[in-house]
Amino acid sequence: MTAPSPEGRELKLPLFVLQRGVTLPEARLVYQTHGVLNAQRSNAVLYPTSYGAQHPDVEWLIGPGKILDTTRYFVIACNMFGNGLSSSPSNLPEPFAGTLRATFTHTDNLAAQHRLVVDELGIEKLALVYGWSMGGQQALHWAVRHPERVERVVAICATARTTPHNRVFLEGLRSALQADPHWTGERFAGRPLAGLRAFARVYAGWALSQAFYRDELWRGAGYSSLEDFLLRDWEAGFLRRDPANLLSMIDTWLQSDVSDNPVHRGDLERALAGIRARTLLIPARSDLYFTEEDILADAGRIPGCQVATLVSPWGHRAGNPAKSPADAEFLRSMVHKLLRE
Repeated sequence: MTAPSPEGRELKLPLFVLQRGVTLPEARLVYQTHGVLNAQRSNAVLYPTSYGAQHPDVEWLIGPGKILDTTRYFVIACNMFGNGLSSSPSNLPEPFAGTLRATFTHTDNLAAQHRLVVDELGIEKLALVYGWSMGGQQALHWAVRHPERVERVVAICATARTTPHNRVFLEGLRSALQADPHWTGERFAGRPLAGLRAFARVYAGWALSQAFYRDELWRGAGYSSLEDFLLRDWEAGFLRRDPANLLSMIDTWLQSDVSDNPVHRGDLERALAGIRARTLLIPARSDLYFTEEDILADAGRIPGCQVATLVSPWGHRAGNPAKSPADAEFLRSMVHKLLRE
């Protein structure tokens, strides 16, 4: 491991075999830590990143007294594969560079994170795995694949398996990006500005609720018009990202299924029934693609699972409420309550 830095730490994983059968000569897991690991190594919290996010984007909820409280806990923010910091199309060598030939799954993310947590940091059991959206998918994968190593799980706006309707949403995003004339069928021959802008505007319609737009709640977030919000929030956000990485993370999301492993062989009921961690699922009532109904169905299959619904007009974004203090306080109170149990 490298020394700590503002850019994050790096764990190198030589000859890393991916679930779909490709071997990377070397995989890279980039992460950042916050707080102090206690002498018993019992206060560790793992926080995997979500779609399009990198660890600096999630640091708003980490710190003294925040949702992930560093006065009590040692927080490990892990960048998932495909996000541009850990191994991704944008930083892989040939023959993988810029292409989707290296397909990442959450099984691959877990394998790398397990190496970091157990082998490098010497942590036998995580006090909590916390995640939103694709980060919540990874949290549920941890609970299924490593039940002996997870004490608690908080999965926000996430399901144990990507649902058919969610797949339709993702296929729409992928199609918008690949419709750009720079897409060759294997890689982007140039910067797909038209595709990225279309991608961002499609995403904006799904990630927030009808009430959010009807009541013009973007005004309270510092935007002067709807167009200003779409340009400065959505287009600017995705124009920062590599388009091949965005496609790679969509592939990971599409394949997400906690039962896709040699033990459970696609049996979702059996996979969820084996979870031993204290589990809290937090749907957002206005989420359009990780719906409350789908999350409640998962909760019914997990022993002792608790559910706390976010009632908010912020849609899917209610689960990552950097600009919604009321939703952030709801998450903080629920997480701190679970950690006290």
